[in-house]
Amino acid sequence: MSTLTTDAVVDYDEAVATFDPVMGLEVHVELHTATKMFCGCPTEFGAEPNSQVCPVCLGLPGALPVVNEKAVESAVRIGLALNCEIAAWCRFARKNYFYPDMPKNFQTSQYDEPIAFEGHLDVELDDGTVYRVEIERAHMEEDTGKSLHIGGATGRIHGADHSLVDYNRAGIPLIEIVTKPMTGAGERAPEVAKAYVAALRELLRALDVSDVKMEQGSMRCDANVSLRPRVGEPTSAEQLAVPLGTRTETKNVNSLRSVERAVRYEISRHAAVLTGGGSILQETRHWHEDTGVTTSGRVKSDAEDYRYFPEPDLVPVAPAREWVDALRTTLPEPPGERRKRLQQSWGYSDLEMRDVQNAGAVELIEATVADGASAGAARKWWLGEPSRRANSAGQRLTEYADAVGLTPARVAELESLVTSKRLNDSMARQVLDGVLDGEGDPTAVADARGLQLVSDDGALEAAVDAVIAANPDVAAKIRDGKVQAAGALIGQVMKQMKGQADAGRARELILAKLQ
Repeated sequence: MSTLTTDAVVDYDEAVATFDPVMGLEVHVELHTATKMFCGCPTEFGAEPNSQVCPVCLGLPGALPVVNEKAVESAVRIGLALNCEIAAWCRFARKNYFYPDMPKNFQTSQYDEPIAFEGHLDVELDDGTVYRVEIERAHMEEDTGKSLHIGGATGRIHGADHSLVDYNRAGIPLIEIVTKPMTGAGERAPEVAKAYVAALRELLRALDVSDVKMEQGSMRCDANVSLRPRVGEPTSAEQLAVPLGTRTETKNVNSLRSVERAVRYEISRHAAVLTGGGSILQETRHWHEDTGVTTSGRVKSDAEDYRYFPEPDLVPVAPAREWVDALRTTLPEPPGERRKRLQQSWGYSDLEMRDVQNAGAVELIEATVADGASAGAARKWWLGEPSRRANSAGQRLTEYADAVGLTPARVAELESLVTSKRLNDSMARQVLDGVLDGEGDPTAVADARGLQLVSDDGALEAAVDAVIAANPDVAAKIRDGKVQAAGALIGQVMKQMKGQADAGRARELILAKLQ
């Protein structure tokens, strides 16, 4: 049972000056197959509780499982993308433990014979440093159900009046990706943890094997942390030879920010225990997003406690080498390489590309450029009002764009209205607002709102003459060579023309008359 007591911590800088952090991350990924791992029940998220269940995923007597071929295919593609060896022969096992959301009282998983093993993923940090994360294994298993604790203030079992169980999630295909101990990161360990999960999420999204929505639980991270005495630099042979400390496992962390914060907190907490003369209890921990702390869960079981044994109701899985080789040809361009290629092609700075990446706009901008817009214009429009509205709605940019009908083609059309001198930037922003509000495509919105630059040079010249006459002091400065003062006159011309003048042409006329 969890507790609400707050543990002592030490300052993070002090902790990493005294101890060397070691991490091991276990990432669970729900595959977006149409049906569950061992039965034909649908996997739609958000369905009515216990409406997507059958005798197999409820573990009823006599019900026999059948392996989902698409899930096996996804597992092989994930393993290949992680540079893993793919097993010529592997099998499922029963992982035995009791928990209310486990209808069979065991989880069908893989133990000592996973489908993929011995891989790696290179992770690039914000400053360009590359850290190689060694992958121990990626194995197939089924998800558990979901316990809902009713009546408490925290949503956890502590303080709840009663609990309910929804078995819709029980049996959904999972891939668990387990790293080897991550050493040598030193004080950057939390940053490396976050970057690894981010890179893994990006890779899985590119493979199109999961929607990797951490907020919905389709991707979640268990963060194992331990400390050992600091005797040298994190990457020195002397330091790496120091035995690993006792670990704790913070379960089901469901955001990139939380992965970083949870690892950082556990390092500070472990350091406080160890410097105080105590010892670390090997246990699971719960992460509390609101307070930024972990609390005790249960004593962590070792592998022998689960009494693994081969699953008697399932035949072994033996992927044919020809099939594996064929799947290798379906792998997408590695996301990191693709991002560098696009950045070079688009001429973005590192900061600009990072902003695009963080906004989830890479694919949108790529499609917008393909539809004829410049890379700079595509970034400007997507990272402006659409991104702001998506953030306000708590949605990904792609989800928000789909919901309001903002397509790359429409953004490219909007930019073409600017480059063709039909609209200026201010008008284009009004048109974009109309598109986002469901008024139609950009040209239709511009027509309906009567937005068009005045192309009559005579009207514009008259406005320029009037503004110059009304501002002799500013005009004198321009005549004296202070060209920047033209901005004040341009603003007044735009106001007089009700925003429908070409600011660039107004500037040309002003300078021509005063120089």
